[in-house]
Amino acid sequence: MIRNLLNQTHVSETEPEPSRRRFLKAGLGACTLLTLPMAATSVHAAIKRPFEKKLSFLNLHTGERTRATFWANGRYIPEGMRAINHVLRDHRTGDRFAIDPDLFDILHQLQYRLRTNQEFHVVSAYRSPATNAKLAEQSGGVAKNSMHTHGKAIDIRLPGRKLSDLRAAALSLQMGGVGYYPSSNFIHLDTGRVRFWGG
Repeated sequence: MIRNLLNQTHVSETEPEPSRRRFLKAGLGACTLLTLPMAATSVHAAIKRPFEKKLSFLNLHTGERTRATFWANGRYIPEGMRAINHVLRDHRTGDRFAIDPDLFDILHQLQYRLRTNQEFHVVSAYRSPATNAKLAEQSGGVAKNSMHTHGKAIDIRLPGRKLSDLRAAALSLQMGGVGYYPSSNFIHLDTGRVRFWGG
C-alpha cells in the first residue's frame, strides 16, 4: 500500500511536466515570431539608409567650403575625396594632392568624439614642397620633410570649441600625431605614429 502511494505521488509530480514544456515552447515560438518583423525592418533600414561618413571644411585662406561624403557602402567615394582634396590644396600654388584617407578617418572619429558635424576650419593642409621649403626658411617650427607635403597632415580649429578641448579629444583617439599651437589657435593632426607635442 505504501508502495502504491509512492507510485501515485511520483505520477502526480511528473504529470504537469509535459504540459509545462509545451507551454514554454509555445511561448518561445511566439517570441520568435514577434521578433522576425523587427529583424526584417532593421535589415530593410540598413539597405535603405547605408552608413556614410561625411566631413565639412572651410579653407580659411580661400574662403572655399565643402561638405562631402567620403565613405559609404564600405568604400571610399572618389567624388567626395576629390571635392575635399580641392578645398585642402596648397592655396599658395594651387597644387592639389591626394590626401591620405586615414586622415579623413581621424577627422571623422574626432567629429564623432566631439558629437558635432560642424565644419573644420583649415589653417593648412596639403603643402607643395616649394611652399614647405619657404615656410621652413621663415620658421624653425616647420619640418623640412613635413607630413603636409605628403597629404598626411592638417592644421585645424573648430569654431565654438576651446582649442584645449579639441586637443584633448584628438589625444583620446590615440590615432597619429597631435600638435598643439595655442598661440596660433590650431591643432595639427597627422597619420604618423601616435605622439604629441606643444602646449
